[in-house]
Amino acid sequence: MTNADYLGTTQPRLVLYLPHRPNGLEQLAVDPNAGDLIAANSNHWRKIVTLLAKIASPTAGDWRAFRDTGLFRQTALCFAPELIDGHTWHWIGGKDNLLRFGTLVHNAEPLAGCPEVALDPGRKLLLTPYPDYRQLSNAVVGQIRAALSEQAFYER
Repeated sequence: MTNADYLGTTQPRLVLYLPHRPNGLEQLAVDPNAGDLIAANSNHWRKIVTLLAKIASPTAGDWRAFRDTGLFRQTALCFAPELIDGHTWHWIGGKDNLLRFGTLVHNAEPLAGCPEVALDPGRKLLLTPYPDYRQLSNAVVGQIRAALSEQAFYER
């Protein structure tokens, strides 16, 4: 991946794939920082980074501190339509975004009570609506966290 395609650690626990790049990606790639990403971009990116932190934080109630200090040490954003190699979870946000992945083969099953979110534990794949508060409410985030917890995601 080039710096224009990727932001975060080289060994992430979770990669969020998005179709649009934030402003200042070249500078952010050198020293990934959620605060700088938010400051250089719109409220839209604050929402994305916050949702990534709410889902990836090892402790649900500590997502703010995780976002501000450790987010890009444990996660990454990828803008290319190909899954990165490694033993990581892959989160593809949005139906249109999923279409960019063309021939991606998966067995994602909708979460019980949350049909807009699907999980394929074998591929370590999470499919959701585009990461926005209207589509990924705190209740939905809680269901995603519960599903990931069943897959031992938070046990590292």
